[in-house]
Amino acid sequence: MATLEIRIVHSTRETVPQQMSHTWHDAAPATDRRMALAREWDRLVAEVRELPDLADFLKPLDLDTLLPPATEGPVVVVNVSQWRCDAIIVDHTGVASRPLPDLTAQSAADWANRYLRTLRAAEQAAGDLDAVREHRQGDSGMGGRQAVQRAERAMAAALQATEAMLTDLVAWLWDVAAEPVLDELGLHETPPPGARWPRLWWCPTGPMTLLPLHAAGHHLSRDRPARTVIDRVVSSYTPTLRALREARRPLGPTPGDHRMLAVGVSDTEGQPSLGGVTSELAALAELMPADRLTMLIGPDATRDATREQLVGHRWAHFSCHGTQDLRDPSRGGLVLSDGTLTVTDIAAGQYHADFVGLSACKTATGGVNLLDEAISLSAALHYTGYRHVIGTLWSVYDSDHTTRLFRTLYEEIITDGCLYPHRSAHALHRATRALRDTAADQPSVWTPFTHTGP
Repeated sequence: MATLEIRIVHSTRETVPQQMSHTWHDAAPATDRRMALAREWDRLVAEVRELPDLADFLKPLDLDTLLPPATEGPVVVVNVSQWRCDAIIVDHTGVASRPLPDLTAQSAADWANRYLRTLRAAEQAAGDLDAVREHRQGDSGMGGRQAVQRAERAMAAALQATEAMLTDLVAWLWDVAAEPVLDELGLHETPPPGARWPRLWWCPTGPMTLLPLHAAGHHLSRDRPARTVIDRVVSSYTPTLRALREARRPLGPTPGDHRMLAVGVSDTEGQPSLGGVTSELAALAELMPADRLTMLIGPDATRDATREQLVGHRWAHFSCHGTQDLRDPSRGGLVLSDGTLTVTDIAAGQYHADFVGLSACKTATGGVNLLDEAISLSAALHYTGYRHVIGTLWSVYDSDHTTRLFRTLYEEIITDGCLYPHRSAHALHRATRALRDTAADQPSVWTPFTHTGP
């Protein structure tokens, strides 16, 4: 299995050699060319700014336009640098900084690497087990049974290692980042029954973009008040402050008003069958009237058909395999019947829609080379017009837990055949917290699910 590591590159001062291979006369044409290109760039930008609604094209926004409304919660930018790390807290009153002295760029990279290695090993073990079971299907001999048993033991060991790693990771995230932030914000207690929970938006940078800040905490501790994010605040993510600002704009009438697209692919060549697809689509069919629900199932769920239908639906749900290329995250996406609907495919469209649920693996995971670019399927859908996105940080293994979470989510946000996206963050939080309460020692069950949007 290839090694993929996050490395922290420290700034160095380089000495300019005294002997230059090119003379001034050689460099002059190149300099003139660069100056001409710069003038052309300035001309084109000025031309774009003359177009309707583009007067601010490529201009930095005023701080006042980025501040969240007083009725919303703060945005916390977790800034990771080789020099120091801080939480930049942005609320309706302005911007404040909380130093994070126990967080370093190197420790964040080390944890992200351990996280990726452990999850990759679990995926490999799951793939090996599926391959052995398929190869030994119908083989009742001793050799076949032993091969399956070895693969099952390897899978059990990989899952145990995953649970241990995640338990340690979310505790570390609490100690170095989440607890200082919540203390700074005065969020010390679990809200009482019946009270509205506070909101918080995470905007991580660097290696922290790969890690589950929303799940930070000591979940096996009996301390009161609970030392966990999930017991104090409803978390969402945003790729940038500007993206959150745009997502908060009211969504006007669209061609897909009050219609939902459900895409389900349970059997894909080279991938294990997904038994939960049928249950998730059945739950949607129970909640949505037939005239408001379009289903693309199995062979009908092609890339072209899906892209065509996305335009005409305000809401969407995907239940299928997901994939991610950590070196080139734009190639990751949703595995449909005739190939992968990639991040690049999604980013090429404009959907002007309200909600998408992604019951697929690694839809909120970006890459390791451009950590701050937020190149994930969730972010791509968010940027192209889906205001609310439910995604996953890693493989969710088609478990009953995943199916139950999405069923619970939809039962809460769909009423009388209409989906209310503004409920999705709170609904996901409640569903996730209920899962955590039944499986606190199995963080892989409840930590992957994320909400991106207002």
